[in-house]
Amino acid sequence: MSSEDEQQPQQPPAINYAAGFLLVGLAWGLTTPFIRRAAKDHRPPPHPLLDSDGVKRSWLKSRLYGAFFAVIDLLRNPRYAVPLLINLTGSVWFFLLIGQAELSLTVPIVNTLAFIFTVIGDWWVEKKVISRETAIGMILSLCGIGLCVQSKTG
Repeated sequence: MSSEDEQQPQQPPAINYAAGFLLVGLAWGLTTPFIRRAAKDHRPPPHPLLDSDGVKRSWLKSRLYGAFFAVIDLLRNPRYAVPLLINLTGSVWFFLLIGQAELSLTVPIVNTLAFIFTVIGDWWVEKKVISRETAIGMILSLCGIGLCVQSKTG
């Protein structure tokens, strides 16, 4: 064995990449309907500061304080915060993946899986019916990814 063989880093098995793609797709796609539902159902508590004269008279202050309290209230809501944390964790995994995997495969694979898991999550959370056209789109997206993977590995 030569010293060149010892210096080249070993590539992880393809199953590691597949699992990474799947985890990121799940983290991005499946959490989105939960985040949306929590944000839609959110009823913020009253904030006396927003009703003060100084804030009411200033358009900028009312918008800034309103946005600040809206974000804080959502982040304090576990129905919103937990899926958001999982979603953001998926972003960390994604950036770790693109440092290792082929960029031209990673982005379309992860985004396709996120799309598919978003549709599944919408079906689960909102009880939305998956239309025939959407199902065909999901299948065609997977076929397209298969073609891309085949062309890169073949």
